[in-house]
Amino acid sequence: MFSLFQKGGKRAFDTLSEQEILALAISSEEDDARIYLAYADQLRGQFPQSSKVFEDMAEVEHTHRNMLIEMHRDRFGERIPLIRREHVRGFYDRKPDWLRKNLSLEQIREEAMQMEEGAYRFYHEAAQHTSDAGIRKLLGDLAMAEQGHEEIATMLGDRHLPEDARETEDETKKRQFILTYVQPGLAGLMDGSVSTLAPIFAAAFATGDTWSTFLIGLSASVGAGISMGFTEAAHDDGKLSGRGSPLKRGLASGIMTTVGGLGHALPYLIPHFWTATITAIVIVFFELWAIAFIQNRYMETPFWRAAMQVVLGGSLVLAAGVLIGHG
Repeated sequence: MFSLFQKGGKRAFDTLSEQEILALAISSEEDDARIYLAYADQLRGQFPQSSKVFEDMAEVEHTHRNMLIEMHRDRFGERIPLIRREHVRGFYDRKPDWLRKNLSLEQIREEAMQMEEGAYRFYHEAAQHTSDAGIRKLLGDLAMAEQGHEEIATMLGDRHLPEDARETEDETKKRQFILTYVQPGLAGLMDGSVSTLAPIFAAAFATGDTWSTFLIGLSASVGAGISMGFTEAAHDDGKLSGRGSPLKRGLASGIMTTVGGLGHALPYLIPHFWTATITAIVIVFFELWAIAFIQNRYMETPFWRAAMQVVLGGSLVLAAGVLIGHG
């Protein structure tokens, strides 16, 4: 009894009776069907074709549930014991709905794959713990069915996701990624890389002291990151603009702003002034070319136009900082 409470009151799988195994299978199929329907509801707006796939997967789970209920009715009568996953030690868990709301389409598909793999392992193990021939056969059949759900998902995907629909959904995912992460992150990287050039190099040439320059660069980078992060997060809640979570956008913008400034501030940890300065200048040009590459890769800006805008602009800011520092 004491060991039972030590384990949080959960039953060991080996102690379940055949009736309890059937009851656990019934409740698990019901839960999985609800999860698939929740996925379908979540995807319906942006990914209607994938939503239909999960609706069909939920229908398959309902069919399994009905088969299990019929077997329970034949063997044990109408009353099904209340036993769920959380009552059994070591049983595979399912996340509650509120932890699934921000999953991407690929993450949802991966979760569904893991669900089917876990269900297969359960039915395979359950079949080994039953002596009733009918129950054992049913559990074995369901194990094979769960193992084949990957093929079912592929089949349903082929039916509901023709090539043009797949391309549309892929384009929607790409657009959402750009709006939520790339666009705010790129704005932050540009701000952090360019806006901190003048104060850092002005401080370097005005003081000639690498440690003071590093502290100024650190404070400018962190301050700019905090400012940009809060500005982006407060800009809009993403519901009307479709730009996604303000927290994710704010983090992307704030982190990349800080990184952009720290790139050419960190070299001033080197005690020798000219070694630190030359290293910082080299890093600046790498940063500016990286910005041009991201603009070309994700924002479809012609590379040489992006390079001219960013590198020329950054070089002018760098030159301004050096001149102000000398002055």
